[in-house]
Amino acid sequence: MDTNNAVIYNAHETGDGHYIIQATLNSEKSLNALNQAMIDSLLPALERFEQDETVVAIVLDSMGDKAFCAGGDIVELYKAMKENPGQRQPFVQDFFVQEYSLDYAIHTYSKPIVVWGNGYVMGGGLGLFAGASHRIVTESSRVAMPEISIGLYPDVGGTYFLNQMPDNLGLFLGLTAAQMNAADCLQVKLADHFLLHEQKAQLIEALAQQSWTMDRDVNRQLVSHCVMNLEKTVYEQMPNGNIATHQAVIDDAVNQPSLAQTMQKIASWGDEDSWLKRAKRSMVNGSPLSARILERQLAAGKELSLAQCFKLELQLSVLSGEIGEFAEGIRALLIDKDNQPAWKFSDVESVDDALVNELFNPIWDDSSHPLKLKGA
Repeated sequence: MDTNNAVIYNAHETGDGHYIIQATLNSEKSLNALNQAMIDSLLPALERFEQDETVVAIVLDSMGDKAFCAGGDIVELYKAMKENPGQRQPFVQDFFVQEYSLDYAIHTYSKPIVVWGNGYVMGGGLGLFAGASHRIVTESSRVAMPEISIGLYPDVGGTYFLNQMPDNLGLFLGLTAAQMNAADCLQVKLADHFLLHEQKAQLIEALAQQSWTMDRDVNRQLVSHCVMNLEKTVYEQMPNGNIATHQAVIDDAVNQPSLAQTMQKIASWGDEDSWLKRAKRSMVNGSPLSARILERQLAAGKELSLAQCFKLELQLSVLSGEIGEFAEGIRALLIDKDNQPAWKFSDVESVDDALVNELFNPIWDDSSHPLKLKGA
């Protein structure tokens, strides 16, 4: 149908003359990392398809078998931040404005959006995934918010969706960047269905065989029916959940009376279990400032609407681009690759309260806020 270098669009005609649009992220080499070109393509395309009465549903997937989207293309952001360190960068602000506008559009879309979350779904990829009406995970799904490792915080709507998780698991996942499999995602309500990766073509074919209506709720039910018919044949092949396996240990950690004590409990875990070991290592090596931002954003997010969460995150991301922690994290992980970030603070107890307060002190009012969300 319509092709550019960043996203490939294919229209699948239904038997009753409608269309299912398959939008495919097209950067397999970068694990489909979300870049400016993808955002510039997807945002207006979704708006156009929403107005087109012949389009009844969207399937958002990616090239290759390794990743739906392994994060945002943060190297672009690093270059902008390093040009004028300590100053606000227009590119950084513009990138996050567009990214969050896209994420919000998916959350509030009037037509069904199926996101095929195969392989790595991380950071910016999770922002695309979390708001869809039908979120599919597969046998190879690896879903995480790894921002603590780069001196950021769980953005792309994390203020909202981490708060929707049961048992304070949002705090655990934000602190540890723990990778969730399909069962984990279903447990924390971050996915809706489990299918095998090989079933994607079957699903699109099933959707094309439906009789569609102009009713939003009926069409969503049609999609759910197609997915569940396929799901019931493979549900028993879903891997065992890591969170459920370690529920008691995780509960003990996240129910400590303070953030510092929670982190001390996680740091005290042994190395017998590889999943817990990796989660512990990510937290121990992560930014203490990021941990403090996470704690504060989760508390603030309980009282905020989805739109307000994204507006708060834009502020946090823009200011994070100024103070240097974010750039240092990217440098250590992706630029110099020495994995030796020089964080501003040695532990959460030494993080400057004034700095945390400054990050959350509004820098725009409603009229001047650069993030203008449709319908909000």
